[in-house]
Amino acid sequence: MTLPSILADNLRIPVVASPMFIISHPELVIAQCKAGVVGSFPALNARPESQLDEWLAEITETLAAHDRANPDRKAAPFAVNQIVHATNTRLQHDLEMCVKYKVPIVISSLGAVPEVNDAVHSYGGIVLHDVINNRHANSAIRKGADGLIAVATGAGGHAGKLSPFALVQEIREWFDGPLLLSGAIANGGAILAAQAMGADMAYIGSPFIATPEARATDAYKQMIVEGRADDIVYSNYFTGIHGNYLRGSIVAQGMDPEKLPEADPKKMDFNKTESGPKAWKEIWGCGQGISAVKAVEPVEVLVGRLETEYRAARSRLCG
Repeated sequence: MTLPSILADNLRIPVVASPMFIISHPELVIAQCKAGVVGSFPALNARPESQLDEWLAEITETLAAHDRANPDRKAAPFAVNQIVHATNTRLQHDLEMCVKYKVPIVISSLGAVPEVNDAVHSYGGIVLHDVINNRHANSAIRKGADGLIAVATGAGGHAGKLSPFALVQEIREWFDGPLLLSGAIANGGAILAAQAMGADMAYIGSPFIATPEARATDAYKQMIVEGRADDIVYSNYFTGIHGNYLRGSIVAQGMDPEKLPEADPKKMDFNKTESGPKAWKEIWGCGQGISAVKAVEPVEVLVGRLETEYRAARSRLCG
């Protein structure tokens, strides 16, 4: 299936930068879009809620100015992540802001709701829903989502435990629409591998944490640079939903990563994201692909590396 123009035009490589709690903010999103990948942020990162209006104005105005100055290299579109969960009391307000600014792409998580899809479709936007299994994928499409983000094992933050091969295969048995793949994708070869499996695009988060534009501490960024797959711990203790976190950040909070108890999923509450030790402020989310990250480097340099590796991988396979 041909991708909608919003996911194909002005992209340097087939990548959507995933929205990361705490980390993603206008400076990072703008840099990602200017570099040629879809930039994104969670609406809940804007606090208080009135700040979301300011952020959306800044992003839309800055990207519009960039396009006027660079008609031959326009910026990629941006996306806003909406948490569709009972504890997110801001959802209606934040959705209204997306409608006001005609946000091109909305990424919905933790609940598929037709009303969210209808609101985004009212101005011509599209909705991508992230899923960790085939059942959730079916539900999201039935309720009106335009595309899916398959969050496989190894992805940073909230992640599933299915192999990307299995998850993409099952979804592609019945769905031929836009499909993104997330899970330990940190170099250009992995982007191409995602497409070879059947996905249209890669969904990448952790490498963007180790950039000057990301709203992360220097210690967080350095831990990613020095980390490897074995440094990632999968647990539901911190939010009630399973996710991947940096071992070092757990140890720094005085906890044993090997002895984390199981949590009640009802523990998740998006109205209480600022107490600690909390994911994502003190307990740092990260995916398993971080060994590809060798230094803290600007977004433009990171995207350039991914593009070079992606093209080299294609050349190798084409002989």
